[in-house]
Amino acid sequence: MRRGFPWWVAGSEFKLGVNTMIKNFLRDESGASAAEYALILAIVGAAIATAMLLLGGEIRDSIVNAEAQIEAGQGDLAPAD
Repeated sequence: MRRGFPWWVAGSEFKLGVNTMIKNFLRDESGASAAEYALILAIVGAAIATAMLLLGGEIRDSIVNAEAQIEAGQGDLAPAD
């Protein structure tokens, strides 16, 4: 490598370094595979669906209750100028 220049300016040494990095990247098996990501996605999706089924009625009742209270409270308000 030439002295005083960063490693990426070193010409042929840079090419060898990039080739080594690419080979190491392709051999690396430490990351999650697509099957593992699909499994995680399925578990999260099932949890969301279960929560919607279990909490759906309670959420609907809360919204209806809030709507009724808003409608009841509007009669007490003075008209806007």
